[in-house]
Amino acid sequence: MLPKLIQSTSSSLLQRITHTHTTTLFRVLYSTVSICDNIPRKLKKFERKPLVTSINELKREGRKKRKERQKVDEIILQSPQNGLLVQKLIPVAKEVYAARSQLLSCVSRLVNHIAIYTCSICGDVHVGDPPHKIRTCNVRGSLSSKEHSWVKGGIEHVLPHVESFHLYDRIGRAVSHNEMLQVDRIPAIVELCIQAGVDIPEYPTRRRTFPVYCVAGRIIDFEKRFPKEISLEKDIDEYGLPYQKKRSDEDTNSMEMHCDDIQAVAVRGMKAWKKMCTGASKLMETYAVQTCGYCPEVQVGPKGHRVRNCQAYKHQMRDGQHAWQEATINDFVPPVYVYHVQDQPLVNELKRYYGMLPAVVELFSQTGAPVEKNYAHTMRVDVVVPEMDEEKWVV
Repeated sequence: MLPKLIQSTSSSLLQRITHTHTTTLFRVLYSTVSICDNIPRKLKKFERKPLVTSINELKREGRKKRKERQKVDEIILQSPQNGLLVQKLIPVAKEVYAARSQLLSCVSRLVNHIAIYTCSICGDVHVGDPPHKIRTCNVRGSLSSKEHSWVKGGIEHVLPHVESFHLYDRIGRAVSHNEMLQVDRIPAIVELCIQAGVDIPEYPTRRRTFPVYCVAGRIIDFEKRFPKEISLEKDIDEYGLPYQKKRSDEDTNSMEMHCDDIQAVAVRGMKAWKKMCTGASKLMETYAVQTCGYCPEVQVGPKGHRVRNCQAYKHQMRDGQHAWQEATINDFVPPVYVYHVQDQPLVNELKRYYGMLPAVVELFSQTGAPVEKNYAHTMRVDVVVPEMDEEKWVV
């Protein structure tokens, strides 16, 4: 009787151990298979940004435009190509401009409570204290252990500052290389809002009441060039480009927030981030934005500028000019992806199981704001981070 009891107990214990190890191994292997596909891959120096429109479609449109220019006929232009505003997008532009102001106010308030670190060698960002020990610093000049050299960061590391030349006339000629120091450079999203209908006194822009005409590929404008309320000597030059002005301290147009509840500030900032990105994407569907295929340069308008300041791959072959192409929202509002900090500290051995979030979203989530469902895949909520002893079962 006793030997049978011992045998049954040992077999039951063996089954439990086997089941536990099999479950752990399956969970770890399942976690290894999951990959953050939504996070854009870092391009190498010689790689060009992916085109929004295929190269065959661009060639087809180019051939069509060349045939149209050969005909001496008027080409009917729709807004905003004819210089007029799209009336239904003016409220969207005002919402985006207000959301940007609110977002900057929320972030500037939260950076005083949540530490932000940046690597002085590779530029990676970490939100939270202490910074992680994941060895991913793999650039020229980095340590042999590939560990990051963390220093204190600020709001510019969470929300990168992307600038664009301010155009008085969006369908006028492009900014030349000799005018690069004479024309204002303002945040690109502010320039997009100005061209879409937001009026800012510091940055005048031309508002047409009559459309322009396109005949044989040439733009013909019958409207007066300079309105009476704009002084030619003070505001713009003879070529229709605004003089560079001294920026005021209210360039960010951020609003002071007097709320003491940090979580409420984070929730408000998360809503402003979503509203700004959604509205900017909607504006970019109608108002063209150009970006360089090799460097982060952005120009809001139907064509890029002619300033020769590109220092990216093979810029010598282009005489320093940019390789302009259609921009995306990631070029316009670049999200800085950081590791999503959970309850346990981040270690290098388990880095493949950790999720990632945009730095501004991670900042809001650490202060109590709920993260939206569209970030669930990048956060890798379906992945269970194993313990260090469970990691050893992975073959």
